[in-house]
Amino acid sequence: MIKKMLLIIALFPMLVKAQEVDSISVLFDSLKTHPKTLVGEINKEKALAGKKIAIGMLYPAIDLFGSYNYASDPSGMMPISPNDLLAMVKDPSVAQPFSENILRAGASVSMPIFVKSIYTMAAKAKTLYKSAEQKAYIDLLKDEATIVSLNANLKFMNGMIAALEKKKQSIEKTKEIIEIKVNNQRAPKSALLKINDALNQIDLAKSGIELKKSQAVSMIQSLTGIYLVNDIPMVQTGTYTDRGLVALDPLRYKIEAERLGARAEKEKLWPMLVTKANYNHAIANAYNNDGAVNTDFTTFNLVLKIPLFQKSQYAKIKMANLEVESLKNDLAQKELELSAQAKQLQLNLQILENQINLYKQSIKDKEGLLKVAKVAYESDRMPIEDYLKYEDDLVLEQSKYYQAVAENWQTLMKLAVIYGNDIEKIVK
Repeated sequence: MIKKMLLIIALFPMLVKAQEVDSISVLFDSLKTHPKTLVGEINKEKALAGKKIAIGMLYPAIDLFGSYNYASDPSGMMPISPNDLLAMVKDPSVAQPFSENILRAGASVSMPIFVKSIYTMAAKAKTLYKSAEQKAYIDLLKDEATIVSLNANLKFMNGMIAALEKKKQSIEKTKEIIEIKVNNQRAPKSALLKINDALNQIDLAKSGIELKKSQAVSMIQSLTGIYLVNDIPMVQTGTYTDRGLVALDPLRYKIEAERLGARAEKEKLWPMLVTKANYNHAIANAYNNDGAVNTDFTTFNLVLKIPLFQKSQYAKIKMANLEVESLKNDLAQKELELSAQAKQLQLNLQILENQINLYKQSIKDKEGLLKVAKVAYESDRMPIEDYLKYEDDLVLEQSKYYQAVAENWQTLMKLAVIYGNDIEKIVK
């Protein structure tokens, strides 16, 4: 008893949370805060950081430094012209800027003036961010579509359980009549065995459906963190719109980014113009008279670098171009596959909508036939095997109807993902 109470207490938060779910939008909201969805946001942030790194390379780089230099022979503390040095040599009282021990401090600044590959790499990083952004959007649509499909499956299975329960109640009423007939020797005992077997088969079918239901509930919980005790009501408020194969946009942006990367590798063979500036402050005791020397100087360099031969760079260019071609081939293949799938799904959607209407009418007809069969059996004008067949036919038709409804939802969701439609505008 204590174990049962502890189990109820442990499950209570989940059950309360499940009771609060009265629309599919609650599951969508939970999905957006789930770790699986946050992976997409993290990838977007990584791509954004890559873009900032690439753009940051265009800005000046500033460094501070401090050093202690020792040399076995006196070395210069700063650049000095020959005329100034000659004047110092003539006057020994002047401390000359040469020493064996020198303390230095200063700053250096470097900045690219023209390095074409940096601009191209920045453009590549921006495109990769767009790819990550689109992938996060498509992945969210896929998970939302999965939730709708799983919920539709739950509705299908709950509908089947309700149909089987109704069949069980109908057969149990017939069983009461059979028991009377058997007791009055108006029916063989085998009829009672057959009716009991039919009831047993119903319980077995319900048990199998319950197992599948638990799998669907578990999958929804893995996506949203919410444990459902029942399916959620949902209504179709829109339909898919053909906006092209939006599901392939992440790959298209990635191809464009890799194309820019290949261009950047080529541009690394272009001439580069960079500027460098240094401020150097030096302190030491002069080697000639041990006088204190405290001096500084500044340098500015404008450097033109022209790559003449870099064999490894040519290999990098080839690798980058091959990556672009490989991705383009993948895109072409997926476009063919997805176009064919979309056409098939569109056709299936029309067929399923027609089937649903036909199944509705067929169920009404089979319900009428079952009533006739029940009366015929009770009046001994039909064997029990034929009567049970009518019971089976009705449940089978209901099964086909519920399955068609579930497949209709699943087909609609697949089309919405392919065309990048907002699922929250299609289902409420």
